[in-house]
Order: sequence, then C-alpha cells, then structure tokens
Amino acid sequence: MKWKIKRSTNDELRQQFVDVTVPQAEMIGLTVPDADLKFNEETGHYEYGEINWAEFWEVVKGNGPCNKDRIDTRRKAKEEGQWVREAATAFAQKRAARKSA
Repeated sequence: MKWKIKRSTNDELRQQFVDVTVPQAEMIGLTVPDADLKFNEETGHYEYGEINWAEFWEVVKGNGPCNKDRIDTRRKAKEEGQWVREAATAFAQKRAARKSA
C-alpha cells in the first residue's frame, strides 16, 4: 500500500474471506445465514447470494439488529466500572501527594 497500488479487487478480497471463513464456521458448528451459499467443486470457491447493501449500510449507520444490545452493554460496563476509575484517580492523587511531601 506504500504506492497506493491495490493488489486485489473488493470482490476478490470478499471471495477470499468467504472461502476461508465458511469452513472455519462450519468446523465449530455455526451456519452462515445465506440460503444461496454453496461450494463450487469446479472453481474451488464458495458461491454466495446477493449482498443486501441497504441492510449493510443500515448496520454501518448503527441501526443493526444488535446495536441496542451493544450500546446497552457498553453503557452498563462504563457505569459499573466507574468505581475502578475513581479508585485509580484517588490512588494516583494520594501517591502524588506523598511524593511531593
């Protein structure tokens, strides 16, 4: 990327990702939610269905199916971890006061 030369197209990179990821998912018992997904013996690649770009961009914008859960979990972690940040700040202040005394 030093010279801004892209070695593979987005479609090629997507195909590489699918070819590597699908067998890994299957190995651990997961199924990929694509009814059109199938392995093509002739090409040695997985074939997949059309990408729903409208859904993709909605997820990117924060309107995905798990976004509310993700935000709620992050907010809860911040609130429940507040005492740790306060304790660390108090310890640092106490240490600084001892050092200057």
